[in-house]
Amino acid sequence: MEILENSILKGLIDTHIHTSPDIKPRLLNDHEAALSAKEHGMKAIVIKSHVESTVGRAYLTQRLTGLRVLGGVTLNLPMGGLNLETVKNVALMGGKLVWLPTIHHNEVKMEQEILGEILDIIANENLVLGTGHTNPPEIFHILDECHSRGIKKIMVNHPLTPVVGASIDQQREMARRAYLEHCWVATMPKHGNINPILIAEVIKEVGAKNCILATDFGQKHNPKPADGMKMMIETLLGNDISWKEIKIMCMENPLKLLF
Repeated sequence: MEILENSILKGLIDTHIHTSPDIKPRLLNDHEAALSAKEHGMKAIVIKSHVESTVGRAYLTQRLTGLRVLGGVTLNLPMGGLNLETVKNVALMGGKLVWLPTIHHNEVKMEQEILGEILDIIANENLVLGTGHTNPPEIFHILDECHSRGIKKIMVNHPLTPVVGASIDQQREMARRAYLEHCWVATMPKHGNINPILIAEVIKEVGAKNCILATDFGQKHNPKPADGMKMMIETLLGNDISWKEIKIMCMENPLKLLF
């Protein structure tokens, strides 16, 4: 495969991509998404599913393409919700990420004792915690629990989206203890239609050192993740975010978190 040497994405990482197989229509499968990222010279991608572990899928995709591909599990109902065995298996199989409930956030009971045991596994196995679709009060509680266990590898997923709805003041506080993962999908017409200027304003407010940029793409009605990432970068560059800040959010911070 010919690498696009002048690609703006060279060396960057997308921490949030949805691929097929899935219960929803996806634009690309794991293999196609990895090949697309590799073509643009990207360093790595993270594949995510709301309904199954992507650890095995990531392993096979990495072997097939040579691109670093990471997976994990989202603790929704198909995975048993807050399921200790599921999280243990992610660690044993070489997975990297555990996301708290997303599409089933309202159905999964966030029982304190079980949550604490899951966080202990994350701490002991050096996994990355994603806050999923939890709301700001829950996120602050989770951050407190993580602090007490020494967990520092945390992403607050798409805090600007309506499903999370964190204010700028809340994000400023969250950024003291976690990375804020701003996803470009939130700017799409069918996913919130947030003005990109708002993302730029939050980055300036909390600092690029506390943010990660991702696409959360993979939906059939949106561009390919690699194209979405280029769109995101070019738009933010046009809104007073510097290339140095882009590299911090798309390369340096994900490297610290994932590797």
